[in-house]
Amino acid sequence: MADKKTIKFEIVTPENTVLSKEIIQVTVPTQDGEITILPEHIPLVSILRPGVLEIKTIDQEMEIVSVSGGFIDVLRDKVVILADTAERAEELDEERIVAAKTKAESAKAEALNHEDYDLSAVSVKLEVALARERALHKWRKLKNVK
Repeated sequence: MADKKTIKFEIVTPENTVLSKEIIQVTVPTQDGEITILPEHIPLVSILRPGVLEIKTIDQEMEIVSVSGGFIDVLRDKVVILADTAERAEELDEERIVAAKTKAESAKAEALNHEDYDLSAVSVKLEVALARERALHKWRKLKNVK
């Protein structure tokens, strides 16, 4: 494993560091689409949209994390995710996700009936709930958890 190239990787939120470890690849949802970062990737900074991070560790394990948005900063040997919120899939609560999704869907339906309602804010809440749901489903499938 010593000759295998790795990336120093961190996910940081305003509250804490969610993950900090050596990895071999990460796939992230950017505003321009999903991208995969490998060791020695060209430097870049991009906006993240709500979605799922798929992280491959040096042990060939996959970690799944839901993010609600933020930024990614890619350096030659380090990737930092500055996320508004980030939750590891194994820590997600399905009941909470369903409740948030239902509430966001109701708010979106109500917003469509009112001209002065901010539909973009409601859409982001729904997108975040859907990202959490996708992260949980990917993690369960990966780990064969029902």
